[in-house]
This record gives sequence, C-alpha cells and structure tokens, in this order.
Amino acid sequence: MKFRNFPMVPRVVFGRGSFNQTAEIIAPKRIDDKPMIFFVDIFFKNSPLVDKIPLEKNDKLIFIETKEEPKTIYVDSIRDELKQEFGTVSGIIGVGGGTVMDMTKAVALMMNNEGSSAEYQGWDLVKKAGVYHACAPTLSGTGAEVSRTAVLTGPEKKLGLNSDFTPFDQVILDPELTKNAPKNQRFYTGMDCYIHCIESLTGTYLNAFSKSYGEKALELCQDVFLNKKEWTDESDDDLMMASWHGGMSIAYSQVGVAHALSYGLSYLLGTKHGVGNCIVFDYLEEFYPEGVREFKQMVEQNEIEIPRGVCANLTDEQFDKMINVSINMVPLWENALGKDWKQVITPKKLREMYEKM
Repeated sequence: MKFRNFPMVPRVVFGRGSFNQTAEIIAPKRIDDKPMIFFVDIFFKNSPLVDKIPLEKNDKLIFIETKEEPKTIYVDSIRDELKQEFGTVSGIIGVGGGTVMDMTKAVALMMNNEGSSAEYQGWDLVKKAGVYHACAPTLSGTGAEVSRTAVLTGPEKKLGLNSDFTPFDQVILDPELTKNAPKNQRFYTGMDCYIHCIESLTGTYLNAFSKSYGEKALELCQDVFLNKKEWTDESDDDLMMASWHGGMSIAYSQVGVAHALSYGLSYLLGTKHGVGNCIVFDYLEEFYPEGVREFKQMVEQNEIEIPRGVCANLTDEQFDKMINVSINMVPLWENALGKDWKQVITPKKLREMYEKM
C-alpha cells in the first residue's frame, strides 16, 4: 500500500484580534518592491474591515465578486492583469469566505503556471509552486482555509486545482471577522462543514487520521447548531474550529454523495456551494439516514428555508449536463460507495435524484 504524503498549512494563528497582526506576519514575505495583493470579498467594500487591510507602498486591493462560484475565466483574467501591471507579486492575501479563498489559491498558483487554470482542473496537474498565499476567513465551514484544492467552474466542468502546491502558506483565524455574518449564509457554510463530517466519517476512505478530525468537527457543529439557544462569540470560535477540523478530515479522506451532486447544481445553475449542499443533502436519506435526520432538525431549530424546486423546469439537455459533471467525480463516489459504485450510481439514478430537488 502507498500512503499519501500530503502537505499541511505550515503556519496558522488563532485568536480574536489576530487579524491585526497581518502586517507583521507577511512582512518577511515581501520581495523588494513587489506588491502584496489583497483579495477581499466585495461584501466588505464599505465596511470598517477594509480600513484594517495593511496596505503598503504599491500594494493593491481587489474586491472579489462572490455572487457566483469562482470561474476559471475569472482566475485567468485577474492573473493576466496582475502580471501585466507588476510582472510578479510578493504574495496574495485572501480575506473572505470560500469563494475568495479559492480565488486566492488559484490565482497564486497561476502566477507561476502557464496557460489557463482550466488546464489544471484535476488531481496533481499543477507542477510549479505558486506565489506566497495566505488567508483570513470571514465565514466558517468550507474548510477552504486548510484544503489542498481550489474549486473552480471551468468551461466543461466544476473541479478543483487539487495539488500539493495549493494549500495556504499562512492562515489567520480570527473569529471576530465572522461576527454578524448573515444568518442564512452562516448556516449554509456551517452545514458545508457538517456534511464534510458525515461524508468523511461514513466513507470507505475513513482512517484514524480523518476520523479524529471529523469526530471533533462533528461534535462542534452539533453543539453550535443544536445545543446552543442563541448565537454567541463562543459559537463563532467553535464554528471556526469546526471548519478547520472538518477540512483536515477530508484532506486525508474525501467527501461523498452530497458534494458530487452539488457540483452538478453549481455548474449548471450557479448555485453557491453551501446552499447547494443543503439542497442536495435534504434528499439523501438513502445514503446518510442519521445525518439527514439530524440535518433536518438543525434546519428547523435554526429557522432556515432550504430552496426547493430548483430543478423543476430543466430540460433533458440541462439534466444531462448536471449528470455528466456529477458522475465524473469518481473519488467522491468511490469514497461514498466503494469500488463498485457504478452498480448503484447510473445516469438514470442521478436523474431521479435531481428531479426531487
């Protein structure tokens, strides 16, 4: 047996107010007169958070549009603009949720890799390290801060840049940045973490490493979304830790049915990842009976409306596009159902599942 030798984030700081140390943290990574580029979620464009960005000299702040999942064409255009303006940069710092973090990782990689990012969608296709990249999450749940992938929607598929060069060089975990996140968005991203745990802990790839992280993340999610009567600062702390542990769990295992199906929704309809997972997971009793039961309890207790009928008016061609994206997520299906997953998951089966949503 060959064991995976995967990279982890080498440096992480956790604590309320730790974002204020950003200038100090990135100072040793500055290269001559080459700028640091800050990607910030456009949601914060007129907020006090922008004033905390430690811009120096010719540093540049770029607001990232987050209404849609990150696209390869968006990654390529920003990379091209930066190379034309600066040649190269000292690094890229992402401040935002999963979309901003994936954009940060992808653009950092593409600064040092030629061609389109669409050419690197897959496993271990990136051959050169990117520029220095760090992040400060403003939402908790995606696990993007710790994962070895940058999920992108390309011309033909939704698939990550999965490589040993993808993980961040530095992560700044400051729960203050997640305070007052919109209730629905907080829940959807939190459920991304919860679903990570369910898929990892019930998957065929499960091992002691992924189990230890997954169990802790699951415990924290249950505490935050089931056991607490109201949202507190401690809730923000716990969910940030759940996200980290959930990301670590799938780093050494894999996700499963919900993610494989939600990628199809996202590719065709532009459904944001967190809400897409919730739409799908709501109908997966066949695969995760206990997890779905608990998920429905969380939805009810937190008074969240899960969108329904999103596939009601799709054409055969549109269903086929979603099915094609989903069925090609081989590692996810294999983790969920084993080597013989194709005996269960067929285009007909996927069509029936999507029609329920």
